[in-house]
Amino acid sequence: MPDPMLVQVFGRNDSRETRAALRFFRERRIAAQFVDLARKPIAPGELRRFVDRLGTSAVADTEGKAWREAGLGYLRMDGPELFDRLLAKQLLLRLPLVRIGRDVAAGGDSAAWRDLLARAGP
Repeated sequence: MPDPMLVQVFGRNDSRETRAALRFFRERRIAAQFVDLARKPIAPGELRRFVDRLGTSAVADTEGKAWREAGLGYLRMDGPELFDRLLAKQLLLRLPLVRIGRDVAAGGDSAAWRDLLARAGP
């Protein structure tokens, strides 16, 4: 039986929020599997899981430098088009993406991580 408390953190080593998420789980003595998106891009199915539960706009880092440099602030995109852009250029993702079982969270939101842990149970 798979461990229900498997924590996966998708992010980059150069992301302050990703390091904060890893520290958050380490301080609670919860092992987190880190997937470095700089070395291994997120799989389409995995990204789809986050988008289906949170929405495409919640997974996109619309305030980030990569978003501004790509000139995306002036474009209106539908969900599938934005999903394709996020998959092609993963610097546009709001990091970290955290998954515990079926529950997910995006961004540096420690309250959301606490909620994920509470739903995952003891």
